[in-house]
Amino acid sequence: MQAEQWLDVYPFACQVGAQISKAELIFRRETMNKITNIGVLTSGGDAPGMNAAIRAVVRTGIHRGLDIFGIRHGYQGMITGDIFKMQTTDVSNIIQRGGTIFKTSRSKEFHTPEGMKKAYDQLRRHGIEGLILIGGDGTFRGAAEFFELHAIPAIGIPGTIDKAITGTDFTIGFDTAVNTAMEAIDKIRDTAEAHDRLFIIEVMGRDAGYIALNCGIAGGAEDVLIPEEVTKIDEVLDRIDSDERRKKTVHIIVVAEGDDFGGAKELQAAIIEKFTLLDVRTCILGHIQRGGAPSYTDRVLASRLGYAAVNALMDGKSQVMAGLINNEIAFTPFPNVIKGGLTISADMTDLIRVLSS
Repeated sequence: MQAEQWLDVYPFACQVGAQISKAELIFRRETMNKITNIGVLTSGGDAPGMNAAIRAVVRTGIHRGLDIFGIRHGYQGMITGDIFKMQTTDVSNIIQRGGTIFKTSRSKEFHTPEGMKKAYDQLRRHGIEGLILIGGDGTFRGAAEFFELHAIPAIGIPGTIDKAITGTDFTIGFDTAVNTAMEAIDKIRDTAEAHDRLFIIEVMGRDAGYIALNCGIAGGAEDVLIPEEVTKIDEVLDRIDSDERRKKTVHIIVVAEGDDFGGAKELQAAIIEKFTLLDVRTCILGHIQRGGAPSYTDRVLASRLGYAAVNALMDGKSQVMAGLINNEIAFTPFPNVIKGGLTISADMTDLIRVLSS
């Protein structure tokens, strides 16, 4: 295999060809063709089901005759060399646990050439020839930057509760987070009805409103405010006024933290200003949505994607995320995952209005 052929296979490497010798390029290509050592890490925000994905990667890799290395504390652990060889017993009894046994972090140092060089040296020191990265768009952005300099083959697994990436119908942790929020809404509705109160419930979703929209529909919310739509506060207040005129005693509003009008507190202030006699309360669910045992859906999804990621790396794939589209495994290049546009179905938002009337 000539270095030029390697460059054809990996366009990213063309951008830095002058910085890498032909011998090094050939070495890396040959290494990828006979991967025997894989590193796996979790990065960014934690999500229920990450442990199930780790378990699937470790056991699939070992079953395929590979050596699997766990990397603690995400990219920062790659820099510091917090890396250890794993056995199948290391992932026993973790499929039902939330969080991540590897811990996770966000590393500013990794996004510098110096930090990436340290990380690359650590991978070479441990003989790691390929990576499986469990995280969100920030994780995959880091992988794309790393590949431009050091061309380590990598496969991504989408682990993020807010589903704010393209290339997959569902992300690991989303189903659990929505169910957690929905259960909270059910409980809040009981006390709201007992006191004839309006409750504003803030859920996670800095850039995407999928959690808010789905738990709002499932929880019977009267209104849902999401980042994908401009919030017209006058229309929100008009809907509350209409409910008051109809003697509707319970009013639940779900707002994503990234809504353009603001979070629960800002919305509460606007409502109280107009409806001075209305009893308005807020509940910010926060990080409770990230914790807890993963649902059946998240455990199966994580297991399927972990299994697929190992097989993909062995088949020579790189710089792609393993996702699930129409219940089939699909691979999407990192740049498309990172830059892909997210849309919310107009039918879903209309559904809220119709069913709450």
